[in-house]
Amino acid sequence: MTRPIIRSHVIGCGAYLPKTIVTNNDLATRVDTSDEWIRTRTGIRQRHIAGEGEKTSDLALAAAQIALANAGCTASDIDMVVVATTTPDETFPSVGTIVQSRLGMTRGFAFDVQAVCAGFIYALSVADSFIRTGQVRTALVIGAETMSRLMDWNDRTTCVLFGDGAGAVVLNAAEGAGTAADRGVLNTCLFSDGRMHDLLYVDGGPSTTGTTGHLRMQGKEVFKHAVTNIAAAIEASALAAGVPLSEIDWFVPHQANQRILDGTAKKLNVDPVKIISTVALHGNTSAASVPLALSTAVSDGRIKPGQLVLLEALGGGMTWGAGLIRW
Repeated sequence: MTRPIIRSHVIGCGAYLPKTIVTNNDLATRVDTSDEWIRTRTGIRQRHIAGEGEKTSDLALAAAQIALANAGCTASDIDMVVVATTTPDETFPSVGTIVQSRLGMTRGFAFDVQAVCAGFIYALSVADSFIRTGQVRTALVIGAETMSRLMDWNDRTTCVLFGDGAGAVVLNAAEGAGTAADRGVLNTCLFSDGRMHDLLYVDGGPSTTGTTGHLRMQGKEVFKHAVTNIAAAIEASALAAGVPLSEIDWFVPHQANQRILDGTAKKLNVDPVKIISTVALHGNTSAASVPLALSTAVSDGRIKPGQLVLLEALGGGMTWGAGLIRW
């Protein structure tokens, strides 16, 4: 007989995008590119860019407030805040503690997780672990980025890809039967391989150059590893839950490039209709992309209670992972 266990239910979602929209035609006035060149290679049509003085913590706070309202919670209900970001306001303190303060949360704890584009999957896994072990009852998990601050605006191969934004979920402990029929996070599967550092990195930092640096990427190599490793992570998550891929209702991937989304779907023989894609409107928002896409599909009614939702992402490091949720 299966023993009851604690599951992490997703009880609220929220998303926030800066007001400034930069189209492909706008970028074509800054670098040698065109709308057609960007769209045919990435699927991106536009991206949101943080305004002057608008910080990662501002985006994170806005998404968090929407998620809390959606969950019917207040800051006093939250035991922990974990923020996935690679673009903190400052080297320290964490964005998590800044959000904690600005929410008026005077209990619990807060911190950041850094796994670049895979950050939200890592943060979800961390929060889920705290809930499963009984240390936390309610957690706020945020992915927030101002990737525009890392861009070399003379490098057309990278600056056209990224945007800014934030997404958040509220997790709450509830009892489950310990089967794949349970609501909540069924599992998370995390991976990394530090040997692939040079494929995607930032050429600066506090202990090297003393500067923020700019994002550098070997696009073709990242694409190759993304399709292979993301597909493997999806299969690992489904296998761990004992669920055939055909039974998964929705796939919510990291929104890096429409070609990666299409390539992964083809490799796994998944119907493209099941893939939630927001890359055309948001670009690559790194750790914010999965919760942004998730919030979009929840708010427009595509994701419904009882459905199986598979989240996945790959980022610099390289880091990658997947998580399976019964909505």
